[in-house]
Amino acid sequence: MAGKVLAGREAAAFALAIDAMGGDHAPESVLDGLELAAERHPQARFLLTGDEARLGALLAGRPRAAKACLLRHAPESIPGDMKPTAALRVRGSSMRVAIDAVAQGEASGVVSAGNTGALMALAKIVVKTLPEIDRPALAAIGPSARGDVVMLDLGANLQCDSRNLIEFAVMGDAFARAVLGLTNPTLGLLNVGSEELKGDERVRLAAETLRLSHLAPNFRGFVEGHDIAAGTVDVIVTDGFTGNVALKTGEGALKLMRDLLRQVFTSSIPARMGYVLARPALDRLREWMDPRRYNGAVLIGLNGVVVKSHGGTDAVGFAHAVDVAMDMVTHRFNDRIREGLALLPSPTPRLAATSR
Repeated sequence: MAGKVLAGREAAAFALAIDAMGGDHAPESVLDGLELAAERHPQARFLLTGDEARLGALLAGRPRAAKACLLRHAPESIPGDMKPTAALRVRGSSMRVAIDAVAQGEASGVVSAGNTGALMALAKIVVKTLPEIDRPALAAIGPSARGDVVMLDLGANLQCDSRNLIEFAVMGDAFARAVLGLTNPTLGLLNVGSEELKGDERVRLAAETLRLSHLAPNFRGFVEGHDIAAGTVDVIVTDGFTGNVALKTGEGALKLMRDLLRQVFTSSIPARMGYVLARPALDRLREWMDPRRYNGAVLIGLNGVVVKSHGGTDAVGFAHAVDVAMDMVTHRFNDRIREGLALLPSPTPRLAATSR
């Protein structure tokens, strides 16, 4: 029954814990998103953390979400400008209570639209990294000319060694299989050129190992910046510094394109008439490029699924973040990572030396 407050480990079968108080428009946008998600995942059960009285009243007008959710009271919330170190001390926050549920095995994953730095810090410390993984990575899906593309790392690790990049490749492969439904996703290492001698030693060593691994049939070697939008491969692997720069550059390019189209079609009366004729095609383009379709960055490599929704998204965007998390839970994402890591070749002396 919606509104019930759980105590201890009474329930152990939640698909996801949901931070109801995180985000610019929480909790309304979160609950509206859950109303959509509950329709798509009718068998899923969600642990909703936040202000019990407020959430109970809001759930009354959202019957599907009310049926799917159980409440756990969290008296505090983490503001968007709070530093991660401070957020770690707020044990009664809705974000911390949701993450604790994953760490304790009550939920398989967590979705939050709250403070990104706080979520990453809490997830790393409370949920902890998989024993086989050196560092977790931030992954997300974006558009390309050939369909959706996965990219990681997007900022969790500004500096990476060869072993980190190899692990990112395994995790990216598992992510593309679980979320995009690809049976044989292709992979590439982002570099300054496609030639084998390009790039620094850590990238070349990572490529050398991947060519000897079980991923070799789908590994396409080095790819460049233009290959991201071209969709040359399904999974782009890089360090967090480069990945974050590429991500922000792509976001800026999309915004520029939208602004230029708006200027072109409002510049004159003939241009406005042209817009009327082109509107069906532009509507399809708008739907394809809708950022809500790609909402949900994932911190992968942890002992549970952790999905970060954009703080300013609406119900449609938040529901998509829930979809991503549900796909990962349903398709045994972490098991796929363990299986992939077990198939990697033993580190060569050169690789072991560079990874220390």
